[in-house]
Amino acid sequence: MTELRNRGWGDRITLTGLRVRAHHGVFDFERAEGQEFVIDVTVAVDLAAAAASDELERTVHYGELAEAVVAAVERDPVDLIETVAERVAAVALGFPAVDEVEVTVHKPQAPITVPFDDVAVTIVRGRA
Repeated sequence: MTELRNRGWGDRITLTGLRVRAHHGVFDFERAEGQEFVIDVTVAVDLAAAAASDELERTVHYGELAEAVVAAVERDPVDLIETVAERVAAVALGFPAVDEVEVTVHKPQAPITVPFDDVAVTIVRGRA
């Protein structure tokens, strides 16, 4: 993943390769049959307080973040993976300690007529 825009090489928590079966896509068969989506999420978080105190409450619980991301991808089918990425970013920014998030949504079974390995969109969002 690329470095986060505002935080540079600052503190981060990264979840890579979250696999979710969902029904997003513009074609009827994508909505009916569903397919696997792979999600990568990197959140910019100041980890100094958590490291110094060794207290989970002072960081982002990555298990809870993973579950929230998967739930967001599973719900309400949409046409575009861009929309899915925005949804995931909003979920991550809902965690108080998160300053910024980078989300990549992979659609490895996208309906493309030429050989390919992956299709993905990546967005970076921060607090306003």
